[in-house]
Amino acid sequence: MEVSEANDDSFGIEVIPAEDGKPAPCCPHGPTLLFEKVGKGGENGRRFYACSACRDRKYCNFFQWEEEKVSEVRLLAREAENQSKRPVFTQQENCSRFRKFSSLPLDEKKFCQDCQMLLLPGEHGAHSSHRTTAVSTDQLRRPSVLLRPLDNKKSNAQYLFTDRSSHFLLDTLAGLGYKKVLCVGTPRLQELIKLRNLEQKHEPMKSLLLDIDFRYTQFYSQDEFCHYNMFNHHFFDGEASGAVLQAFLTECDGQKVVMVADPPFGGLVKPLASSFSLISHTWRKLQSSGECHDCSNTDIPMMWIFPYFFEPRILECLPSCTMLDYQVDYDNHPMYKHGKTGRKQSPVRLFTNISPRDVVLPKDEGYRFCSVCQRFVLSLNKHCAKCNVCPSKDGREWKHCSMCEKCVKPSWRHCQRCGRCALPDHPCGQGEGQEGCFNCGSLEHKRKACPLKDTHRISHRSNAKSGGKRVSHRPLLKPKAKRKSGAARRAKKLAALSK
Repeated sequence: MEVSEANDDSFGIEVIPAEDGKPAPCCPHGPTLLFEKVGKGGENGRRFYACSACRDRKYCNFFQWEEEKVSEVRLLAREAENQSKRPVFTQQENCSRFRKFSSLPLDEKKFCQDCQMLLLPGEHGAHSSHRTTAVSTDQLRRPSVLLRPLDNKKSNAQYLFTDRSSHFLLDTLAGLGYKKVLCVGTPRLQELIKLRNLEQKHEPMKSLLLDIDFRYTQFYSQDEFCHYNMFNHHFFDGEASGAVLQAFLTECDGQKVVMVADPPFGGLVKPLASSFSLISHTWRKLQSSGECHDCSNTDIPMMWIFPYFFEPRILECLPSCTMLDYQVDYDNHPMYKHGKTGRKQSPVRLFTNISPRDVVLPKDEGYRFCSVCQRFVLSLNKHCAKCNVCPSKDGREWKHCSMCEKCVKPSWRHCQRCGRCALPDHPCGQGEGQEGCFNCGSLEHKRKACPLKDTHRISHRSNAKSGGKRVSHRPLLKPKAKRKSGAARRAKKLAALSK
């Protein structure tokens, strides 16, 4: 689904929670999600199914209106297409291939860079025109270095932790007493755990990687990897993978479990939170039936790694989480690097339901402990006595605005005309919140807090059940004017500013 649709002035796009007993149609990435176009004024939106993993139909063109009747022929064609997108080898077959590959002499171990697969001796001829490379034992232990990172920003772009971030995460989790780490989209963390276990210098830990990148089935056993879509909680290998997850989440002999998730940054927060909540629900049920009798109202300990500007959405879905100041950096991202200053710092943070004071951030990297907030913060994140919080989100020192009664970014200035702080060159007169509620137009609240936001959905469902037509009660609008050119819009804007 195109992101631009959600930003259109005439409507927004919202994910609709799945109804019990109503299966969603499937695309190659598993069950699709149900979306709804939400028009201004609460106009009934039309619902449709689209891919959960891809935000651009160029990469997954599945589209179906909710009420659309699909013919048997089309269903069969859709199923055939889904099957054609499945991996060439099953995970069980890849496990067998890996054992054979590991036993080969070093000069016979080849990896096809074009096909991204390990080659057995009998397959070398078929790949003779491809780019191949020798594979060392160390590379087999670090598949994320051997494999080419996926780079599609509209679906499954892979950004891989630096060693600095990987070691910090693992040291922190080990220090907190966790023995089992559920790695959701974090292959680098899985690799580090396995490498440390080989060194036998630390307490052994167990890990299970859940990832949509099926290429990892070439390197891990069925107890170490599950082909998984975190946007719809779909296991591509069905019940077998679900059983692997349940076995891993079971805490025996004091082996505490923690989940670390690093989703694609462009992913929708609500579906991700739903999947993580389902994992937490599974963990909770397993603990309440076992040794832990105090887990009925608790969530699985977790760390969700995401940019700081998603904080309101994450806390809305998972209110038990807190955002920490730790800046996560990546090897293959041009901007998200450690050591940069100002606005060039990495915006990626840790969201966790673990007590913030227990997550010790490294002093040698510029973090300090705030005794008032009871958590570690960046040294430039100074505590504000008026707000009673360390307010900075982006790593810079924020300043308090007495007129706004809150702390703001250092580059912002208070605008008397707008009645708020903003960048000095902001379009003046468009005050924060002046557009009001997208649903009903009120200036008192936004759409998420609108008391009428669900009324159009109720009427939509009743109309659908009765077979009646949906009738809009909004006044008739004038025909949409032809969109002006960029030059005309800029001229109009300058004329308005000069008044």
